[in-house]
Amino acid sequence: MNTLQSRRNWLKSSLGLTAGLMITPALADQLLAAPVSRAEESLMWLSPPNGKLVRLGSNENPYGPSARARAAIQEAMSEFNRYPFEQVNQLRALIAEKEGVSADHILIANGSSETLCLAGMAAALEGGSVLSAFPTFRSLMDYAVKFNARWDRVDLDEYHVHNLEAMAAAVKADTRMMFVCNPNNPTGTVLESGKLRNFVVEMAKKTTVFMDEAYLEFLEPSEQQSMVDLVKQGHNVIVSRTFSKVHGLAGLRIAHAIAHPDMVKKLSKYQMGVVNNQAALAAARVSLQDTDFPALTRAKNNEALNYFQSYLDKKKWFHGKSRTNCVLFPAPKDGKTILAETEKRGFQIRIWDYQQREWCRVSIGTLDEMKAFTKVFDEVVA
Repeated sequence: MNTLQSRRNWLKSSLGLTAGLMITPALADQLLAAPVSRAEESLMWLSPPNGKLVRLGSNENPYGPSARARAAIQEAMSEFNRYPFEQVNQLRALIAEKEGVSADHILIANGSSETLCLAGMAAALEGGSVLSAFPTFRSLMDYAVKFNARWDRVDLDEYHVHNLEAMAAAVKADTRMMFVCNPNNPTGTVLESGKLRNFVVEMAKKTTVFMDEAYLEFLEPSEQQSMVDLVKQGHNVIVSRTFSKVHGLAGLRIAHAIAHPDMVKKLSKYQMGVVNNQAALAAARVSLQDTDFPALTRAKNNEALNYFQSYLDKKKWFHGKSRTNCVLFPAPKDGKTILAETEKRGFQIRIWDYQQREWCRVSIGTLDEMKAFTKVFDEVVA
C-alpha cells in the first residue's frame, strides 16, 4: 500500500481507538476535512505521525501565535482546571465593546467551523436550500447537505470574484441562507465594499446572509470594510470572524459571530455545553487588542504573496488577484501527480475541481518557504 493511501487507514485506526469508540470507515471519511477534488479522494493529503511537510495546504499563519498570546496562555495555566464560564463572558464583552453592540449580539465558538456548522444545521432544519458562490469555503453548505438541504452554487466570474448579479438571480423561495466569503477562500479575491454592502442589504430582505470574514484582517485596516454595521442596523445578517488566520491561533479553535440576539440564541441552542478552553480564551483576549502582530503578519504575508503571484505571472498561469494567504491557479499537470510529487519533496498543497478541470490552491508560507516551493514545483510540473 502506498504511503499516501496508508494515511487514510492510519487516521481511521486512530479515530477508532479514540475513547474506545467504534468508528466506521464511512464515519471516518465524514470526520476528515471534505476533499474538494477527485485527486484528493484517492491521495489523502493528511500527514502521518511525525510528518515533516511544509504545510501550504491549510491557510495557516506561519508566524503565530504572537508573543503576547503565548504569555497569556502561560499566565492562564493556573485556571486550566476550571471551566471557563466567566472567561467566555469576558471575551464576549470585549468583542461587543469593540464592535459597538451588546454582548447578546456575540456568539463565541470553537473555531469558525463551529459557527458555520451551526448555521448550516439551523438553515437545513428549516427545510429548503442554501446558496453560495463556487468555489468557496464549503463547511456551511456541506453541513447543511448532511441535514438534507439543497446546495445551490453560482460560479465565480472570470476574475474569480463573486458574481453578485448571478447570485441574486439564484435566490429561490426556499433559500434559507446565502453564504458570502469575503475575502474568498480559495481564491483570495475581494469584493468592492460599496457594491457588496448594497447587495447584502437587498439579499437580507429575502434570506439570511452569512458573511464569512475570516480573512478580512489580511487587508490593510483602512480597507477592512466589515458588514457588522448591517447587523447593528437590524438587517438579517450574520458576520463570522476567527482568531485562526491573522492572529495565528488555528490550533486553539476560537472564533466568534456577530448577529441579532435572536439569531445568536437560535444558533447557540445547538451548541453542546462548554466548547471553549481557557488557553484559547486567554490568547483571544490579548489578540483582540493587539495591532502589532496583525500588522507584522500582513507585511510578511504580502511580501511572500507578491513573490508567489509574480512567479505565476512569469509562468503566464491565470490566477485571481489574491489579497490574503492563498492563491488558486490551474493545475499544469494532473492533480494526483502534483499532490504526490510535491509531498515527496516535502510540501503539502491542495487540489480543487472546478469547471471540469483541476486547480492548485497554495497557501502562503514564509518567503523562504515560497522560494523553496517554487523550485520544487518547477521540478514537479516539468
